[in-house]
This record gives sequence, C-alpha cells and structure tokens, in this order.
Amino acid sequence: MSESVASLSARSGAPAEWWRLSAGRALSLLLVAALLCLPFFLRGSWTYTLGLCFANAIGVLAVSVLVRYGGEVSIGHGFFAAVGAYTVAILENRLGVPLLVSLPAAVVLGVVLGICFAWPSRKLSGIYLAVSTMALALAAPELINNASGWTGGFEGLYVSREVVPGVPMSLQRYYVALFALLAVAYALARLRQSRQGLTLLLARSHPAAADAFGTRRVWARVAVMGISCGIAALSGAALAFAGSTVSPGGFTLWFSIFLLVGSVVSFYGLTLHRALIGGAFLTLVPQFLSGSGAWIPVLYGTALLGVILAGHYAPQVAARFRRKPEGA
Repeated sequence: MSESVASLSARSGAPAEWWRLSAGRALSLLLVAALLCLPFFLRGSWTYTLGLCFANAIGVLAVSVLVRYGGEVSIGHGFFAAVGAYTVAILENRLGVPLLVSLPAAVVLGVVLGICFAWPSRKLSGIYLAVSTMALALAAPELINNASGWTGGFEGLYVSREVVPGVPMSLQRYYVALFALLAVAYALARLRQSRQGLTLLLARSHPAAADAFGTRRVWARVAVMGISCGIAALSGAALAFAGSTVSPGGFTLWFSIFLLVGSVVSFYGLTLHRALIGGAFLTLVPQFLSGSGAWIPVLYGTALLGVILAGHYAPQVAARFRRKPEGA
C-alpha cells in the first residue's frame, strides 16, 4: 500500500515539477521581451539609467559567481570592472578600436588578471582573501591616476563611438548593456546545468570527493576567480559604454562594496531576475533617494535591511499559505 502511494505521489509530482519549470521559463521569456520593448515606452533619461542598471547587474553576477561556486567574498571586484572599462576606453581613444573588438578583449584581460591574482592567493580564504581583494580596490584609483598618459588621469576618457551607425546612441547604450547581461545570464544558466558547473560546486563543498574524481580544489578556485573577474570586466566595459565616460572616481573601494551589497540583495542569485534586483538596488534606489540630503545613508541602509528581511521571511510566509490544512 505504501509503495503504491509513493509511486502515485512520484507520478503526480513529476507533472508539477515540469509545470513549475515551464512556468519559470515562460516568465523569463516574458521578462526578456519586456526589457527588449521597454525603450519604446520610456521617456527622458530612463534608457540611460536602465543601461547603467544592466551593467551593474552584470557586476552583481560576477560577485555572486564567486560566492556560489568559490565560497568566497570579494571586496575588490571594482578593480576588475575598472580593467574592463579602461580597456574599452583606451582602445577606442588611443587606437580607434571599435566596441565589438574591445569588449571581448576586456573580458579576456579580466580573466587573465583574475587568474594572475588567484594563483598567488590560492591558499587564502575567508576574511584573508576578502582583505587581499580590498587591496586591489584601494589601488585601482591610484594606478589609473598614475597612468594618466593612457587613462586621462582625473578627467578620465569618453566612450562615444557608435556600434551601429544611424541608430540613436541612447538606444545603443541601452541594448549593448542589456545584451551583455542576457549573455552572461544565459552562460551562467548553462554552467549550472553542465558537468563543469557541478564539478566546481563539488570542489567547493566536498574537496575530498572532488579530489577522488580528479578535480583539485586549488584549480577549481582559480577557475572560479577567473570566470568571476572576466564577468566583472564585462560589467566595467558595459558601464563605460552605457555611461559614456570613465574616471577613477567611479571605481573606488565604495564601488566594490556596492557590488557586494547588490549581490547580498539578490541573495547571490545567478538568474536574470535576481541580477536585475541587485542592479536596480545599486542604480535606482540612490536615484530615488537623491533628494533626501543627509538622510540618504540612513534611508539606503533601511532599504537594504528591509530587502534582506523580506527575502528571508517571504519564503516562510508563502510556505505557510501553501500548507494544506490537516485532514484535507
């Protein structure tokens, strides 16, 4: 009797799981369609603001990848975002390289520098790794200013070259950032379903088991850092194009901290909607609070606490409402 009940529940659970996955995919497609059509219904500076939001969302994903697959926290991803932003800006201003070439170059450089940082620090973890990444964030503005011949120093550089001639720049800035975000979200979705993604998760949670399968945790950590830093560099490149300018003031330690805050707000999610939540918190909330004067830090902290508490307790409240009454 118990076996028949178990088999019946299993059979009834399979369609429910399929329906849940199908509904999730349908909602994701609707979200993508809405984002693609949104510029035609927006007015004023909203296309500019949302372009920055998408670029920040990519940075949030970069930090979340490191947390999810590496089990580590970074306070220095602003450094790699600066690498991506200045790669695009320098190649355009000094060498005349178009964005379609400089964007992949920025990602590759971010991956290489991430690996170069990860290998010497491969034995660091926890607060020690976080502090070492913070050193990168502190060094970024100084390095940029000292290389003023290439970076433009305090004044920075403009990024204004068209990707598609004849299309308004406002739309180009919006869609380049959006397509970059969609590409990263899709790539991470594929990584979650791949053997390589499972291997990285195994190396993080069960190092001994990973060694038994021939995967060393050290190499997994280096690979995760390289992937994360490459995404951060793409975030910086998208920020440079969406914002039309780069300067050292945009890549201070606070920028790295805000990326971490956005990752926390998104609960380290690697999906499109989670990334958008983090990016919106970094971009839209400060804009809404811009007229609050000295109350901005207080209100921003309150909003951060509210989002975290809501995300923590919302699943529990929803589970109570979904719970069937006894005897039903």
